[in-house]
Amino acid sequence: MKVAETRKLVTQSIIDALQEGKKPWAKGWVDCPNTLGLAKSLSTGKPYRGINQWVLQAIAYQRGIQSNGFATFNQIKHLKGHVKRGSKSIKVIFWKPIKRERVNDSGKLVDDSFAVLKTFNVFSVEDTSLKNFKAGFGQSIEPSFDRFEQFDNLIEKLGVDVRRGKNKAFYSPNDDVINMPFESQFSCHDEWYSTFAHELMHWTEKRIGFDRSKIEDAYAFAELVAEMGACMLLNELQIPYANITNSSNYIGSWLEKMNGGTSYLFEASSWATKFVDFITSTVNSEKEVLISPESLPFKGV
Repeated sequence: MKVAETRKLVTQSIIDALQEGKKPWAKGWVDCPNTLGLAKSLSTGKPYRGINQWVLQAIAYQRGIQSNGFATFNQIKHLKGHVKRGSKSIKVIFWKPIKRERVNDSGKLVDDSFAVLKTFNVFSVEDTSLKNFKAGFGQSIEPSFDRFEQFDNLIEKLGVDVRRGKNKAFYSPNDDVINMPFESQFSCHDEWYSTFAHELMHWTEKRIGFDRSKIEDAYAFAELVAEMGACMLLNELQIPYANITNSSNYIGSWLEKMNGGTSYLFEASSWATKFVDFITSTVNSEKEVLISPESLPFKGV
């Protein structure tokens, strides 16, 4: 399958979900580790990355899939299971790096590499006989209705300057400060943390070279990236994502852009992944986590 055809296929599935009023990345609870949050590979136990994550979640919502596990036919067979007759697979993509040697302009033999786009089909665990991997059969996770310490610890390790008050949630790039309303102003802590995670994505923007001046319709695009990134991060931390920052104006803009060009959603998903990778790698490293925004070059989109 050609790259353009693949992009059209996976982007259209997400457009359809949005048009039906379904945000594939919104999940307001945590109950069973097998329940759909981030779609995961049954063979590695790790979440799918980039656009594959949104494709699998969009199709899962369309089909009513509740479990987060997906695998190829052979992976399911390796796990001593089988695919049910008549089950429909889902096409995902994979960029495989290829290394080679080539002769450069100076006539010297140098190492080179390029990526080849490959597609493969996966099945939901619900379309298999693998009962223990299905939603409702994993060990229950008790939801927290107070503080989510894992998120609080992450903010502390990042060294984020957080202020409260002003009846607003925003990130100030001039002061490098995240301002949040008081927790008591939210109906539940899920909403407070979801909003905080969204603003944390904006805090991350200039730390990885996300230059709004080089992006068309930058405001709406940045909001989409922040929504995607916030959901990725909170799901990895096993925190419910309330998704309260969605607005009809943003969604209308996203749909217009996605219908006009299939690369829009891929680009947003790629940036969201970079945001979350920066945050998690910074926290997990032993290096100083207070990074000066001015010390990082702006690379643009």
